Amino acid sequence: MISVMKIVEDTTVDGPGFRTAVYSAGCPHACPGCHNPQSWDIGAGHKMSTEEIMQVIRADEFADVTFSGGYPMFQPEGFAELAEAVKVETGKNIWCYTGFTFERLLDDSRRVTLLRWIDVLVDGPYLGSQRDRDALFRGSRNQRLIDVQASLRERKVILYET
Repeated sequence: MISVMKIVEDTTVDGPGFRTAVYSAGCPHACPGCHNPQSWDIGAGHKMSTEEIMQVIRADEFADVTFSGGYPMFQPEGFAELAEAVKVETGKNIWCYTGFTFERLLDDSRRVTLLRWIDVLVDGPYLGSQRDRDALFRGSRNQRLIDVQASLRERKVILYET
């Protein structure tokens, strides 16, 4: 089960093209200036099974998928199960937002399990002092768009080319 704030179909702001965005509840970062502070409390969401979420993802036939929040890495087991279902059943592209750096996520085997299913990771906390409205799919310049599969293979960060 995943604690979900909401699912938004056909969004165009959480990655390229049309996307189904799964906004998780629960985030320990509490970044000043966060655009979604109501998601910090994991209890603010409602529990959904992988199958319930997959019904929405399947129905949004032409949209890829984004995990945002809140903080999907706060619920790595549930999101890993969901990501695997997305890839196996639909083959859709998956983006994931995190307040941690890619390097820090590699120190946690539960989060690495989720990373194995992610195509692009937007990493790093939102920093209001580095806000940049022109940073594609990011809120601040410190955040990176990472090609996760290439980075796992090369054992170093490989940036995603837009």
